[in-house]
Amino acid sequence: MSAFIDMHRDRFGVEPIYRALDVSASAYHQRATGERSARRVEDERLTGRIREVHEANYDCYGYRRAHAQLIREGETAGRDQVARLMHAGGIQGAKRRGKPWRTTIADHEARRRPDLVKRQFTATAPDRLWVGDFTYLRSWEGRSFFSFIIDVFSRMIVGWQIARHMRTSLVLDALRMALAIHQRGLHPAGRRCQGARVGRVGRRLLRQCARRELRR
Repeated sequence: MSAFIDMHRDRFGVEPIYRALDVSASAYHQRATGERSARRVEDERLTGRIREVHEANYDCYGYRRAHAQLIREGETAGRDQVARLMHAGGIQGAKRRGKPWRTTIADHEARRRPDLVKRQFTATAPDRLWVGDFTYLRSWEGRSFFSFIIDVFSRMIVGWQIARHMRTSLVLDALRMALAIHQRGLHPAGRRCQGARVGRVGRRLLRQCARRELRR
């Protein structure tokens, strides 16, 4: 563009060419003189800061997290500006591939199981109440599912299992681990505990879940 203007400026004049081509006069003069604009200088500086944040976080941050980290470090850049500079510089965060997984699909026609604890998630001693759940984790190796059992009193995980599937055995393995630790008299808080009742209830629950799994 600059070469074209230089070629025809003596014939048509510079200003008419600017208007005809819808070109910024300041941009042309900056290219002609080699002077960089303040915006370009700031963009280059901020791009360097974005690269530092991106590399410090294992090349995982997208523009939202990169912007939040820059703000925490005292920068005043806007989120759209960070997104523009990351796109221009080829800086890309880790992408989620495919649709997000749903670990719970509600069946509104099924009979709801009774709430045995009446939404009271408290306990006065270890091994009085266990709760469990499972979720999925993303890593560089792919997607894994994580099941865990939590002792309500200590708020510590007493059993867990990681697998590549969401089958019933994932939850049963976490419960088996918690029961095995419990039967050896070990507790995350470092105390031995007596809990035959938990052991009997847990074994009965395992047998019921195993029967359901075999019927599938």
